[in-house]
Amino acid sequence: MITEELRTVDIGGLTLAYRAAGDPAGPAMVLLHGLGDDERDWQVVLPALAAGRRVYAVDLRGHGRSSHPGRYSFELMRDDVQGFLEAVVGEPCVLVGHSMGGTVAILLAQTDPQLITRLILVDVTAPRAGTMPRPPLPPPQEPTPFDFAAVNAIRAQLNEPDPAWWDGLGAVAVPTLIVGGAKSAIPQHLLAETVEWMPDARLVTLDAGHHVHHDRPQEFIAAANAFLAADSP
Repeated sequence: MITEELRTVDIGGLTLAYRAAGDPAGPAMVLLHGLGDDERDWQVVLPALAAGRRVYAVDLRGHGRSSHPGRYSFELMRDDVQGFLEAVVGEPCVLVGHSMGGTVAILLAQTDPQLITRLILVDVTAPRAGTMPRPPLPPPQEPTPFDFAAVNAIRAQLNEPDPAWWDGLGAVAVPTLIVGGAKSAIPQHLLAETVEWMPDARLVTLDAGHHVHHDRPQEFIAAANAFLAADSP
């Protein structure tokens, strides 16, 4: 029986909220959402992903029920997730990231590949300068459910990314699945180039927008399960 619980953990003085679901004895999977979302972004696919697994859907800093510290970057989020994996998960896991969360997952795969058994990236790759300009956005007049300061901090890094993020993909040997959306605003040729650059990666493109797991949940689950089954030791 799949049970779900909302929990929190302190990581370096920061409170991270997360939802735990599935079999506590199953292999671990961690889900990282995109900018402006939170763990609820995975609710459509969470029950299927948690069948036979222990799944953790994390609220990244500045989002959902996690702390809103006012300081945001891909590197800080990477370090938060590293601490979460060590403190809560306690074993190498399948790491799944959508959009911003996917970039965080890529950076963690570059610095701590031993924490990850498989990598699933949802409509995202490591940013490269000039590929997708992201000008700063004015603050909205209405309050947002996340810290809006994270938006322009992340957009600034997308505009001027560290070149090592893309270059480092060539050394990421973690088996990787990229699930792209054919109707997404993300240029799909960037995902194809990523697959060519990484040592062990494959691309599945679904008839979806940027939120592939929302638009085509059944196809997304099928692609993820096929990838994990094929690559199981």
